[in-house]
Amino acid sequence: MDPKSRIYVAGHRGLVGSALVRGLEKKGFARIIRYSHAELDLTDQAAVRAFFNRERPEYVFLAAAKVGGIHANNTYPAEFIHQNLIIQDNVIHSSWQSGVQRLLFLGSSCIFPRECPQPMKEEYLLTGPLEPTNESYAVAKIAGIKLCQAYNRQYGTRFISVMPTNLYGPNDNYHPLNSHVLPALIRRFHEAKTEGHPEVTAWGTGAPRREFLYSEDMADACVYLMNRYEGNEIVNIGCGQDRTISELTELVAATVGYKGQIVWDHTKPDGMPRKLLDVTRLHGLGWNKYTPIETGLALAYRDYLENQNIKK
Repeated sequence: MDPKSRIYVAGHRGLVGSALVRGLEKKGFARIIRYSHAELDLTDQAAVRAFFNRERPEYVFLAAAKVGGIHANNTYPAEFIHQNLIIQDNVIHSSWQSGVQRLLFLGSSCIFPRECPQPMKEEYLLTGPLEPTNESYAVAKIAGIKLCQAYNRQYGTRFISVMPTNLYGPNDNYHPLNSHVLPALIRRFHEAKTEGHPEVTAWGTGAPRREFLYSEDMADACVYLMNRYEGNEIVNIGCGQDRTISELTELVAATVGYKGQIVWDHTKPDGMPRKLLDVTRLHGLGWNKYTPIETGLALAYRDYLENQNIKK
C-alpha cells in the first residue's frame, strides 16, 4: 500500500474497524473508504457488488461482522452464522470480481478446537470439536478463511486471513449482556462503584485463562501484514501471554476503583478452558509490539467514561 491507495475498511465503526482506521491514518493513508451500515448493507449482494464497481478499492480490510460475548453467541447462534456467512461471501467475492489487489480477513481465536493444545498453533485448525457456546460464529469464520484460500488457489488472488486473540480498547461495545468480557466488566464495576453496590457478580468460575490484546496493537499488526505477508496460511495475532478470568476481573475492578466484593456465579458457562495463541509465525514475520494490559485497561476505561458521557 502507498499513501494514495484506495483502502476500504469494512466495519469501520466497530472496535476492530475503528482501530484499523486510526492506525492507517497515523501512517499517512488518506484515501480510506468508509460506509456505515445505513449507507451499505453488507448482507445485500447487489448493493455490495454495486459498491465495489463504483468505489474500486485497491485494498480491503474485512472487519465487518456480527460479534458478541458468550451470552450473545449462545443466545443467537442462527444470527451469528447466517449474517457472518453472507457478509464474508459478499465482500470476498466482490473483491475478486472488481480486481482488489489485496484483502485481509479478520477471523477469531474461537476457530480453534475447544480442547486445543496450548498455545494454539495455526495448524491446529480443524483438528477437534469446537466450543459449543460459540460454534456458529467459529464455523462462519472458518468458512471465511477457507473462502480466501480457495480464491487464492483458483483465481490467484492475494487474500490473507489473520486470527486475533481477544481484543479490547477504544470504541468497544459496552452492552450489559451482549458485549465481550472486558468491556462488560468495565461497565459493571463502574456502575457498582457509582451506585454503591457492595458486591458484583461475575460469570462462571473465574478459572479459564484468556489472552487479551489492545485493539490498536492488533491494527498495527494487520497493516504490517497487509504490506508484507504473502502466504496462504492463517497468521495468529496475539501477545502470547494469558491470565485467569479471575485475575483479569480483579484487574478491571482495580482499574475502575471498585472496592466491593466479587461473587462468582458457577451456574453460568465458562466457555473454553484456555485460549492462548502461539505467535511464533507473527514474530518470525517481524512484528512484536504490545501494550501492557494495565496501560490498555486504563485507556479503555477512559474511553468508556468519555463515550458514556460520564465523569469520574
